[in-house]
Amino acid sequence: MPDHDVTVAVIYYSSTGTVAELARLIADAAEHAGADVRLRRTAELAPQAAIDANPAWAANAAATADVMEATHEDMLWADAVLFGSPTRFGNVTSQLKQFLDTLGGLWQQGRLADKVYSGFTASATRHGGQESTLLALYQTIHHFGGILVTPGYTDPAKFVDGNPYGTSHVGGPDTPLDDDARTAARIQAERVVKFTKAIKHGLSPAS
Repeated sequence: MPDHDVTVAVIYYSSTGTVAELARLIADAAEHAGADVRLRRTAELAPQAAIDANPAWAANAAATADVMEATHEDMLWADAVLFGSPTRFGNVTSQLKQFLDTLGGLWQQGRLADKVYSGFTASATRHGGQESTLLALYQTIHHFGGILVTPGYTDPAKFVDGNPYGTSHVGGPDTPLDDDARTAARIQAERVVKFTKAIKHGLSPAS
């Protein structure tokens, strides 16, 4: 097992569980690649009545109740952050966006800069906004002054899942993650850890 000499936060929102499962896969792969990892979910904003009306949503809320909510301290702790969100009209969810919008103070202080960032997503339909969701997320990273590390087509398996922007999956709670998504999650996590290590240990204190 490699030395755990970098820190990675996996911060996500998931309603019916698909992105939550991707988050767990990415967190496990990052840990195996040599990172200390925090798995965190963003706060739920939807009314309880809406959650209770959707059995899959209610089941995921119960299943992930023990996952701690993301805080600003998690952002400060992490050398790298992977954000996850399902698509909402081709954009990130309000739950993840609300967390991002609270980071203005840290951004103003320059404390979100020079970290590695990457993203993952899921949609119920093919071409349901996966690429635009990740690109929208990455606009925020540019404002942070973050270092964006995407999987690209750096592994032959990426030509199978076809998304160079990050990990993605097509399907809802009745469509389990397939091997393509699992492989993509591993590739992305390993690449993030690889370059986080390179950046952290390659920069001198004066850099």
